[in-house]
Amino acid sequence: MTKFLLVAFLFLSLTGFAQNSRVTVAQDGSGTYRTVQEALDAVPLNNTRPVVIFIKKGIYKEKLNLPKKKDFVRLVGEDLNTTVLTYDDYNGRTPANGEPLGTSEASTFRVFGKNFSAENITFENTAGTLGQGPAMWVYGDKARFENCRFLGFRDTLYAYGYGSRQFYKNCYVEGVTDFMLGSATAYFEDCTLFCKPGGTVMIATSTPDSIRYGFVLSGCKIVGDAPDDSYYIARPWKPFGKTVLLNCELSKIIKPKGWDHWGKESNKQDAFFAEYKSIGPGAAPKARILWSKQLTPQQAAFYTRSTVLGGWDPTRVE
Repeated sequence: MTKFLLVAFLFLSLTGFAQNSRVTVAQDGSGTYRTVQEALDAVPLNNTRPVVIFIKKGIYKEKLNLPKKKDFVRLVGEDLNTTVLTYDDYNGRTPANGEPLGTSEASTFRVFGKNFSAENITFENTAGTLGQGPAMWVYGDKARFENCRFLGFRDTLYAYGYGSRQFYKNCYVEGVTDFMLGSATAYFEDCTLFCKPGGTVMIATSTPDSIRYGFVLSGCKIVGDAPDDSYYIARPWKPFGKTVLLNCELSKIIKPKGWDHWGKESNKQDAFFAEYKSIGPGAAPKARILWSKQLTPQQAAFYTRSTVLGGWDPTRVE
């Protein structure tokens, strides 16, 4: 009888979700669900309809996962600064019943589903300096984030997916060494990147050699409270890592050399690191390492949002 009731409850829950494409998460019980994961669990497999999950203000300490085939999910926070999804896992931590966590498993939120989007939400990992701890890990294609914050230390924002296209608009990302990393094609537009003390390099791309575009930063600001001349812009985590800056403003935190080859000479030939019209005290084109590039206007024209994202238009939100 208990098993029958459980099945019936799940059926009614999924049916209700299918009929109502907008649900609310509220810790005080005033919404459809009390936790974010409950709302994610209720999204039907092989979903093809846009589902909006509105999250009311609150600090939600949850280990979150959106599986494959749960597509077209859109999270909307009530307020950027007070709608916080947080956890404190880190690489190397051993759960009570399990193996030590890897960096991916340590993420606060893992997104496998396609056509995911989030707005007005803070994603956070509070592990500090205990080990790499992503606040967000994204595998699925066509992931869109607007007006979001990503808070952490090592590996804060992990744009993981091979072949995944990701778009970040008006977002804030902070951390220490490699606080933005991954193999995805990710376009950052009008974002603020904050370098905290104790780090050495901001970005670590692992772009496959078969993928033309890695991380592209357009109109972004690189700031922070780290010492002057303490951060490289990026280094190639894998040989063909690619990072391009377009019309970005760089503070004095950035080293004049700009880029690091991660101690491997062959990376100088395989990686592609370039800038176009960087400004600010951290912009030093004549002091940059010789194997990086300063793009011409003709070359920079190949780095439009549409071109980089393969024709996907992330500004069209259902």
